[in-house]
Amino acid sequence: MATNLPSFPAAGEHPLDTCIRLRELGPVVEVEFPGGVPAYLALTHKAVREILAGDNRTFLRDPRHWPALHDGSIPEDWPLRAIVQGGHLSTRDGADHRRLRGLVGRAFTPARVEGLKPRIQQIIDGLLDDVVAAGDGVDLVPAFTEALPMWVICELFGVAAEERLRLRNWTATLLAHTTPPDVAFATQNDLQAFLHDLVVRKQREPGDDLTSGLVQARDEGDKLTTEELVGVLWLMLVAGHETTVHLLGHAIVALARDPGQLRLAKAGDRWADVVEETLRHRHSVMMTSFRFTAQDVTVAGVPIPKGRAVGVMYQASGVDPAEYGDGADRFDLARGQTGHLGFGHGPRYCIGAPLARLESRLALASLYGRLPGLSLAVDPAEIPYSPSFFTIGPLSLPVNLGISN
Repeated sequence: MATNLPSFPAAGEHPLDTCIRLRELGPVVEVEFPGGVPAYLALTHKAVREILAGDNRTFLRDPRHWPALHDGSIPEDWPLRAIVQGGHLSTRDGADHRRLRGLVGRAFTPARVEGLKPRIQQIIDGLLDDVVAAGDGVDLVPAFTEALPMWVICELFGVAAEERLRLRNWTATLLAHTTPPDVAFATQNDLQAFLHDLVVRKQREPGDDLTSGLVQARDEGDKLTTEELVGVLWLMLVAGHETTVHLLGHAIVALARDPGQLRLAKAGDRWADVVEETLRHRHSVMMTSFRFTAQDVTVAGVPIPKGRAVGVMYQASGVDPAEYGDGADRFDLARGQTGHLGFGHGPRYCIGAPLARLESRLALASLYGRLPGLSLAVDPAEIPYSPSFFTIGPLSLPVNLGISN
């Protein structure tokens, strides 16, 4: 079903550069996704905020509301089906969405998040011991930015240490737009089977973890199915670690590019501000999975017909000059953080935001406190990034530790 629409992603161009180029055409632009599939992109802060505010009403997440997915227009082996039809919390709407979100809220409480703080700090300290032992040239992605969020989410879920690498590989494979269709579907099946077994195991042998808490909440009267619980865990796994991995990576790169900002952060212990500015400046999420128009709608002055798919471009909205001025693409801790959309807006505001903020703030404060002379061992322009237009971040961050012998 090839179209004459502009391609997204565009060959040989970073997805953010493509979004900035397309934004010259309008705040919302129809494009062609891989496989010749047409969909709209919301590219400005205003357009993104309008769509998020319309969640569960004007915009729905259940793929049943995208006719092209079911009428033969989009091929059955379209690789993005594995994400679009995931059957998880983010593909539910209205009362069904509120019901599942309420379940997560009962188990994923502020007290549980705050109670994780000492353990998160302990994990960070242990990882930094290994970084220091590895010495100059150590790659912070596998050693720190990737290891920490995966370790935390697995402990939160009650997943054994030996399973962590497998989970990380599954999520990275699912989110890469370069993954072949057969591999994407097989990976989704493997991950769903693993999470199903985890739920059954925690029902049989509960522990002091989030999975056991979710199972208990279900068994106390919510009557959710095992499949619904698996869907909740699927989303929390992907959103709960993948985005934090890249948030940390983007922050390290931004601070390496601007030593003045790094000095500001160190001098004022402004690591919480670093987290917020990173969420705005280089959001880990380039695009969420699609929303579908429940009716003919106009967004930021652009008409979109009923039954169409729309991608919300978080990373592009964060560098919108109409919202943040001519210096929108500059990392600046002095910028007032009054309205970025880093954790969303409206009924789908990120339920894991407190954990992401806590984890990232502790990680950055500890990294630069332990290694104040840390610097990149390569030119930032040489850093490779993940092949995905869903979540994007550095794949490798070799550093020099700045420790005198």
